[in-house]
Amino acid sequence: MPLRKRISLVAAGAVAVAVAIACVVSYAVVRGQLLGQIDSELRAQAESIQSNPNHTLDRPLPTNPASSGGPAPYQQVVLADGTIALPSSGLRLPNIRQAAAIAAGQPPFMTNVTVNGTTLRMYTFPLIGVPVAGEQVAIQLARPLAPTENVLSHLRLILLLVFLAGIAVAAALGRMAARRVLSPLAEMTDTAQLIGETDDLSRRLTVHTDDEVGRLAKRFNEMLSRLATSRGALDESVRQQRQLVADASHELRTPVTSLRTNAEVLLADPHLDEDDRQRLLADVAEQAAELSALVFDLIEVARGDLPPETIEDVRLDQLVEDALQRARRNAPEVQFTARLQPVLIQGNPERLSRAINNLLDNAARHADGSRVEVDVDATEVRVRDHGAGIDEHDLPHVFDRFYRGADSRSRQGSGLGLAIVRQVAEQHRGTVTAANAPDGGAVFTLALPGLPAAQPDDDRDFPIYDDSDGLTSRVGPVPMPYRGTDE
Repeated sequence: MPLRKRISLVAAGAVAVAVAIACVVSYAVVRGQLLGQIDSELRAQAESIQSNPNHTLDRPLPTNPASSGGPAPYQQVVLADGTIALPSSGLRLPNIRQAAAIAAGQPPFMTNVTVNGTTLRMYTFPLIGVPVAGEQVAIQLARPLAPTENVLSHLRLILLLVFLAGIAVAAALGRMAARRVLSPLAEMTDTAQLIGETDDLSRRLTVHTDDEVGRLAKRFNEMLSRLATSRGALDESVRQQRQLVADASHELRTPVTSLRTNAEVLLADPHLDEDDRQRLLADVAEQAAELSALVFDLIEVARGDLPPETIEDVRLDQLVEDALQRARRNAPEVQFTARLQPVLIQGNPERLSRAINNLLDNAARHADGSRVEVDVDATEVRVRDHGAGIDEHDLPHVFDRFYRGADSRSRQGSGLGLAIVRQVAEQHRGTVTAANAPDGGAVFTLALPGLPAAQPDDDRDFPIYDDSDGLTSRVGPVPMPYRGTDE
């Protein structure tokens, strides 16, 4: 059943119950008032009879004046032994035994009786202390209820009509109110159906009021906005995956082709000169290493879209120190100097280590055999080389996948190292930026501002030491703010 019809039925039912209660109460009140008026007239005549001490069985009983309703049409005197001493004119009243008992001393009572199809309101009372002809008697006074029943009959008809009219009006008004209240829901239903058919998430509902339906429309619009954002992110992710597959195919083609060519040459000529054979084998080994590094980078980029598997407390300065030892082994011609403050953050140590290694490898390739400076403080890792710097045209694209600047195309590399650094930074809700230093060289800054940092437990001063590979300065302890864990 439609919601609009259900609301109309509920409104009609509620009004029907209310009107029914009102009709029943009204009928009961009017009936009680009418019967009370008859009872008052009967009691008034009874008081008039009681106040007249001169009663005889051969005279009629005293009556009410017209202003008090006039005399009761039916009157009857009953002796204590049940004898009717003064019968009612034209009609014998019932309940003779009760009247005799009242004559003998029981209290009076009021009741409805039916005699020959006529309904009467009868009051029976004793003449206390006023014997008639030496006998204790009870008097029965009765008035017909036909006029009252006629009034009540008309009242029942009127109340029934009011009841039916109230239900009809309530149903009509409930339907109109339901249409007005549910029109935004109908609009919402149409919009949802249209979005489902057209896949258009740019549509929005019009908020007409600030009630519950209006707030529902607002939440629906917010949901559509979030869905549109999620759809955009999903489409962008699919686009990036396709671009990654296309770029990877292009990048893999060159080393695979070279490997295949050198292998075919080695297989084609078993009597190849030893020097040429060694040169070809060296090329094969170099191309295999390049291919292995490229595949490893592709795997890292592909899984970089996933959140880190484990988050734990990480000593950022120790990660940088370990990466420096590796960089010094791989690039002995470059002098690495570092200034490391003890820093404790939360993150994935494997991915953070990979990002720092990529920054150091990139700096070593572009340092041209000079110096690379590394600084670690509360929230940043800064790596600076003293090479030629980054071309202004290449600067906005250095973190793009497979992008290699004009000065990098002659160097070995996949073009994925800095892209991995950016992915790791975004996974840890940080950023990475690149800029040219004023006095030459490039500066890469890995910032992790959203992570909680605290002073490590080891508060001793770290010594400054020098070795043949470079200079590392350990500074401690350094006061560090604690920002708390993000909820």
